[in-house]
Amino acid sequence: MLYFSKLRIICITLISLFFIVIASSNLLKFDNDLLDKKINLGLDLQGGSYLLLEIDNDPVIEQKLQNLTVTIRNYFKDKDIKVTNFKLIEQTLLFSTDKNFQQVVLNEFQAEDSKINPYYQRFKSHQLDIEQEENFFKVSYSKQGIINLKTSSQDQALEIVRRRIDEIGTNEPNILKRGNDRILVELPGLDDPMRIKSLLGKTANLTFRFVTNSNEDSFGADKLQFEDGSEEAIVSKRIILSGDNLLDAQPRMNSETNETVVTFSLDRVGAKRFGKATSNGIGKRLAIVLDGNIISAPVIRDKIATGSGQISGGFTFQSATDLALLLRSGALPAPLNIIEERTVGPDLGQDSIKAGIIALIIGFILVILFIFVKYKIFGAITNITLVINLFILIGILTLFEATLTLPGIAGIILTVGMAVDANVLIFERIREELKDEKNNLIAFDSGYVKSRTAILDANITTLLAAIILFFMGSGPIKGFSLTLGIGIFTTLFSVYFIARLLTVLYVSKNKEKEGLI
Repeated sequence: MLYFSKLRIICITLISLFFIVIASSNLLKFDNDLLDKKINLGLDLQGGSYLLLEIDNDPVIEQKLQNLTVTIRNYFKDKDIKVTNFKLIEQTLLFSTDKNFQQVVLNEFQAEDSKINPYYQRFKSHQLDIEQEENFFKVSYSKQGIINLKTSSQDQALEIVRRRIDEIGTNEPNILKRGNDRILVELPGLDDPMRIKSLLGKTANLTFRFVTNSNEDSFGADKLQFEDGSEEAIVSKRIILSGDNLLDAQPRMNSETNETVVTFSLDRVGAKRFGKATSNGIGKRLAIVLDGNIISAPVIRDKIATGSGQISGGFTFQSATDLALLLRSGALPAPLNIIEERTVGPDLGQDSIKAGIIALIIGFILVILFIFVKYKIFGAITNITLVINLFILIGILTLFEATLTLPGIAGIILTVGMAVDANVLIFERIREELKDEKNNLIAFDSGYVKSRTAILDANITTLLAAIILFFMGSGPIKGFSLTLGIGIFTTLFSVYFIARLLTVLYVSKNKEKEGLI
């Protein structure tokens, strides 16, 4: 029967009032942390920049294979197996060995307890493929190895990108994975992405290396150019110190030279290495290399044992700030390339908001008028329920500080239509029941009960579609599916609790009246 206990009435009222207050926080200012929440506007509404970054994993694969060279050389050296002629060609490592030990080498790569090619614990597959041609071996990453490497690079790159953007203080950035080698960056409110592009485009691989006088360095040497293009220098491949040892980096003004510099501090291991290197290298030039370019190469005058130093290079304060930021956030595991870029101006975003609001208002007014003309007092109940339903939906989005996009507004408009559809089904069913049942209370109760299956079926199938769109889609599609999915739950709550409660109150007072609907 149509009946609501006092406890249920109180619960429905409190829930509705709570979300109405939460939704109102988008327009009003509250001092409470729980109430002072707002819906974030997406890129299409607020304006801003959209960047799609692709990770270039080729240098990572080559670096991993180069590191493997040392492992192979040392391992077989301990076993008195001679391996020579190491070459790296097209992401394939080639080396040769004595014919008498070919099978030993092959077995070592394929052994389950191999130190050279460990199995993945989960997938039980090799990360490396090895082929043998006479006394030559070819080593390359397997498909599973490539997938694992890309996943690792993407996870690291995502974290570094997030740190760099957070350091700048960009408002509500959206940073997401796309596939296994791409990262999506959405920056609402930022209509000039040049600085962000500059920061994200740098790997920020910092190393400290000695400048040598010739190519006859035992570790090998590289000819590198200074960042300002003023000169070149031959730098040892031996890395004295890397950016991994940095604890902090900050821009500063050197009071003696009135020059902007970047000061840095090292961890305990880095300070020990730096002290030893500067002690043994007095009189030598120490090159500070960032992404293959020499920033500066000062002459070491004395031992630096404090674990701190400074980098000079004709910086402006802005460039020094950006360099310090890059060093603090860490080096990217692989270079990032910007493959897609879009900028939405705030005026266009504001136009989208106005268009969405106008569409919502027009649709809402037309629905209200139709329902009121069609069902009179029960149409008014439906309209009140629709308003409360919208407040609850917006309140839930506000509570979780969701990001609202233009497709999200479309999802809200669709929710209004579905809420009306549920009420129409109920009222039409009630009309059918009143033809055979003269007791208004029984007819209304039967109408709600017998229409429930059709309403639930329609909403559950729509909810399944929304869930699939959310997990399979991206960007705007997620926004649409999120508001639609939440709207389905708020619609069912408003129809079977709020609208039904108001209907009960009216029908109970007019249970003897004929032609209620």
